[in-house]
Formats: sequence, C-alpha cells, structure tokens
Amino acid sequence: DFPVDGEMQADTAVVEDILNTTYEFSELEDPANVLVFPNLEAGNIGYKLLQRLGGAEAIGPMLVGMDKPVHVIQRGDEVKDIVNLAGVAVVDAQQE
Repeated sequence: DFPVDGEMQADTAVVEDILNTTYEFSELEDPANVLVFPNLEAGNIGYKLLQRLGGAEAIGPMLVGMDKPVHVIQRGDEVKDIVNLAGVAVVDAQQE
C-alpha cells in the first residue's frame, strides 16, 4: 500500500513545508514523487519543466488507459532516457 491523494497545486504536492502547513489533511507524509496530469498537454508541460528547469530525473511520458501501455520517446531524449523508458516497457510486457 502507498498513500494517494487527490487534486492539489503542484507546489503543494512537491514542497514539504507547503504540504504540511496548508494541506494538513493530506494522506501524504512526504512530498509526492509521482504526479498525474489531466491531459497530455498539461502532463508534457509539467514533465518538461521539472526535467529541464528542476533537474528532475524524469522517466516517461507513459500513456495509460488504452488497451496496451504506450511509452513515448521525446525529441531531444538522451540515451539514458531511452534506456529508462525501455526498462519500463520491459516490465509492462512481463506483466501481460
């Protein structure tokens, strides 16, 4: 089991001080390490900002909700990004 919480502002989800002071009823004890976006465009914006400006190690994007998982290689991905995404694809294939 792992904690899951609902909609919240991005800074609330990832900044521990904000999470603990303004969202004390949250199920999260620590800042979020997975973010879910409402659509592809919003997800891509958030993903690129975290990766390029925040220095986050991003693996994805992954599209879910279809018959099979979809893993998208982005323009400008480095070899390590492709290897990470391939690893996720292997795990997905093994679970089929």
